Amino acid sequence: MKVTNWEFKNRATIFGLIFGLSFSAYLIDPQNSVAALANWIEAARGIDANLTARLLFAFATALLVVAALFRTWASSYLQSSVVYAAEVKTASLVADGPYRHTRNPLYFANVLLALGMGAMMSRIGFFVALAAMLVFCYRLIFREESELLASQGEIYERYRNAVPRLWPSLQPRTASAGRKASWTAGFQAEIWCWGFALSVAAFAITLKQVAFFVILGASIIVFWLSSSVLQKKTRPSDR
Repeated sequence: MKVTNWEFKNRATIFGLIFGLSFSAYLIDPQNSVAALANWIEAARGIDANLTARLLFAFATALLVVAALFRTWASSYLQSSVVYAAEVKTASLVADGPYRHTRNPLYFANVLLALGMGAMMSRIGFFVALAAMLVFCYRLIFREESELLASQGEIYERYRNAVPRLWPSLQPRTASAGRKASWTAGFQAEIWCWGFALSVAAFAITLKQVAFFVILGASIIVFWLSSSVLQKKTRPSDR
């Protein structure tokens, strides 16, 4: 089922709610997902749980860095007003950079975000975040695909048949369209995502939750502010 107009317009808020509700699962499941896995590995394999936990938090940080890189790479080929637009933009088809490997690199990165941030959640919260992110991203994709197909027709149909929907291929699946990347714009649009990676990295190094939540909170505020401002800027020209 595709997302509604309201859901698409407020997708930034919904992404935030997914993480917020997932973290709140600590109220019913106080066991951290990484701690639970590390304790299980220690019981099953005799490997020190503290060492395992640190390695798992480092792996979660690496996942978040990959997610940030993927979103930055994708955003560098789009205008930030398109990334955070309140409506689906169908005037042109981007087939460069990560869009040669997956049709939806931004949503693929969101799934990696859920996996990486899940290390800071409870066991239930981890699975709720991952499941909710997958379902919402696919619903967004269905909406965007239908509108792109209606707008671009055969061009998009060929692109859709060649390039995977979400999970990237190792090799490019379509020829470059020649669009140039603007990495400065990409980093500006995705600075909040790097903040997510930094928050988990800070916890992995210090094991202090204060550092994690301060950096995470600042990143969420930047995300909501940037998406709201950019949506407002695009409205007059869209009418």
